[in-house]
Amino acid sequence: MKSHIPSRMLVLGLLLLPGALSAEEKAAKLQEQTANKAAALPEAVTREGSVKIGGKVINYELTAGSMRIERDKQPADIFYVAYQRITDNPTVDRPVMFAFNGGPGSSAVWLHIGMLGPKILNLPGDGTTAPKPPVTVRDNPQSLLDVCDLVFVDPVSTGYSRPGNEDKAKHFHGVDADIEACGEFIRRWITENDRWASPKYLLGESYGGIRVAGLAQYLQSRHGMGLNGVVLLSVILDFATIQGSNTGDLSHSIFLPAYAAVAHHHGKLEGDRDQLVDEAGKFAYGDYASALMKGVELDNATKTEIAERLSSFSGIATEVWLRHNLRIQPTLFRAELLRDEGKTLGRFDGRVAWDNPDPTTDDARYDPSYSLALGAFSTALKDYLGREIGYKLDEPYEILTSKVHPWKWGRENTILDVSDRLATAMRDNPHLKVLVMSGHTDLATPPECVAYSLRHLHDLPAAQRDNIRTEYYEGGHMFYLNPPDLKKSRADLLEFLESE
Repeated sequence: MKSHIPSRMLVLGLLLLPGALSAEEKAAKLQEQTANKAAALPEAVTREGSVKIGGKVINYELTAGSMRIERDKQPADIFYVAYQRITDNPTVDRPVMFAFNGGPGSSAVWLHIGMLGPKILNLPGDGTTAPKPPVTVRDNPQSLLDVCDLVFVDPVSTGYSRPGNEDKAKHFHGVDADIEACGEFIRRWITENDRWASPKYLLGESYGGIRVAGLAQYLQSRHGMGLNGVVLLSVILDFATIQGSNTGDLSHSIFLPAYAAVAHHHGKLEGDRDQLVDEAGKFAYGDYASALMKGVELDNATKTEIAERLSSFSGIATEVWLRHNLRIQPTLFRAELLRDEGKTLGRFDGRVAWDNPDPTTDDARYDPSYSLALGAFSTALKDYLGREIGYKLDEPYEILTSKVHPWKWGRENTILDVSDRLATAMRDNPHLKVLVMSGHTDLATPPECVAYSLRHLHDLPAAQRDNIRTEYYEGGHMFYLNPPDLKKSRADLLEFLESE
């Protein structure tokens, strides 16, 4: 005899089967699937243009678009602008450079229209004067496009790049996740443009230096992609070099030579600047470091002697050094050096000195060098992308965003240091060259940050140490805003690209 189960009981039974989803769970799953299939960014835009470099007209093709990649099964669209020179010679013979800015949370706008690209921001003077808005771009005769194709990359959540699902953005916001995502973009771009046989270079500014140091090792070990060169521009590799603590005094030695350079620029110290910076460095790692290590056991006579020498290297009064126990933070230095003039200094560029809104404070509460650049770069790039290139999107272009936070820095209870990854890449690829570019008046990542880290690559073979070259510039973090520095940077990069 057949039994008959009421249909509503059958439905109930199916809902109660192991693994069955409730209505709420089904709705949530559908929502996640829909989010993960978010529409890609607009179709890529391709244009042809020309720029005069070194007296020659350079014709090029630019592509502004996005590439969808995946990490941990999560999609993301990475926005980029690529420039490839139009020549009669095979494209594969030309070097290609991938450029990244920092943050984390910054788009590639600064390098794109501030230094390397065929269009450059129209700024007045030496990069310390606020431009009158609106700011536009003009042809860049110092671009590298005559000798090297350029790809400017916005990491996930910066610029026009975005995760496929905002709720899953954390899959891309971290040191290793970022390196993997950017590495996948590079692999794909190289493959889709038939550039595996081209010389390949990475350039990273600020946190971008951490990114490209990690990428050098990652691309080699994961994809077998050997690089020809890595450019570290105003970078930090080890956060221990600038993070002070009650027992961590290294940062004070790191910053002292930069204090000397900035004080000299503002006329607070006399003599040859380079000699002064060199002497400040020797003192920083000699008598000063020794005094700091003694802590409260340092006798008063020696403490006063050290404070007087610190004053001679910084332009900050001896009593101020004594009052702060021989330890002056960059924020105090920026507020103190021109206090009598009612000025505060820039963090990204100590040459910039604007009126201090609160001359009584011991800390500089804002950065005039950042204020100077942000609006100008933002306006100029949006105009360039939309009006000149024709790439328009009804979403904000995230010049520098907090959307990437909280950023996953790596293992808990450790201070980020990627210098070992760069050393590994150089060891495994003995032909890998490194160019370090540092601005004397950078009070965000002073030159000694990266110099100290590179001096401590104990596992790097001696032969590979000769592959590291360092160049210094008059300006700060974005020294390329200073026209003489921009011209010098092109010459240094040309020599780097052409060196064997």
